[in-house]
Amino acid sequence: MSKWEERLKVYDQLVASCPRFERKGKTMPYTSANGYMFSLLNHAGDIGIRYSPEVQERYIAAFRSSHFRSHNSVMDGYVLIPETMLSNREKMVKLLEESYDYVMGLEPK
Repeated sequence: MSKWEERLKVYDQLVASCPRFERKGKTMPYTSANGYMFSLLNHAGDIGIRYSPEVQERYIAAFRSSHFRSHNSVMDGYVLIPETMLSNREKMVKLLEESYDYVMGLEPK
């Protein structure tokens, strides 16, 4: 199984644990709400989650991570979730729920 397939399985399990939203996308899995995408799995198998600028900086420091990249471009607003965190389902669900709450608080698109 490739890294992408393994991460897709993890991503699908995480999103399935969050009843307020569902996974979308066939070749690029993502979640969206209120007209905003708020998490995604890129082609490299990395998971990015969207937060407010203040939360992004706090999580980048706390996770020893960076801004998320997809297709060689920095995705504004997204934090790269380190591989070491993916096994902590409870924490990951909380991070996804926090991101969902953030985009639901934005002006609808």
